[in-house]
Amino acid sequence: MNCHEAMALLPTYSDGELDAVQSAAMEKHVLGCAECSAQRDALTALRGRIRSQVPYYTAPSSLQARVRAAIARGVQAERATQRPGRERWRWLSAGALAGSAVTVFAWFLGSAVLDWRVNTDLDAEVVANHARATLGHRLTDVASSDQHTVKPWLSSHLDYSPPVQDFAADGAPLVGGRLDYLGGQAVATLVYHYREHVIDVFVRPLADGAAVPTPKLTTLRGFNVVHATGSGMEWWGVSDVSADVLSSLVGRLARGE
Repeated sequence: MNCHEAMALLPTYSDGELDAVQSAAMEKHVLGCAECSAQRDALTALRGRIRSQVPYYTAPSSLQARVRAAIARGVQAERATQRPGRERWRWLSAGALAGSAVTVFAWFLGSAVLDWRVNTDLDAEVVANHARATLGHRLTDVASSDQHTVKPWLSSHLDYSPPVQDFAADGAPLVGGRLDYLGGQAVATLVYHYREHVIDVFVRPLADGAAVPTPKLTTLRGFNVVHATGSGMEWWGVSDVSADVLSSLVGRLARGE
């Protein structure tokens, strides 16, 4: 494993999400590479800062209510299926019913969590990436206000060529770009400044059936997130800037204006 490969895997490695083979290869490389070892230590320190400084949010009350209702239904089903006069098999039937209830509950809980997460996972991921880049002082891999510098650099590191625009005339200059990960895939991230705010815009090719007619705005952990599609791409903008400014910038990128 070389340093380029190791740097790309370091975030996943720090989160403990590599398989055993890749993890062993990373550990071997990091032990012999001072630069990668320093990056690993920096990510570990950053994780500690995020855990101590970023608010923790519990599951929505609606999800909690659905889980409690599922538990209650499971208990009622177990009681309803018990038959008197078979004490000999009571321990077996009770175990089987309990197992069935647990299986049903696990399936329901998994479905409920997936339903809840399907629309929030990517929003949460872009917010986490934005916070990590900001706190870790790694906003750009290529620092330039020239779109003809940023675009070729990103294209040379990805299997697609992202559109890049500069909005300096409107008070939102391009300051560079970087590689990041979204949904397990490497993506381009465009970085803009608006007054004292940093705006990250994640862009990847539009998947079949992923078109969103109008930009969607959500708020997560104090950050605004705008999702839009256009110009053959899918866009996520994230910042603590006002929602109208973020929506306008992402909308212009999606429309190619």
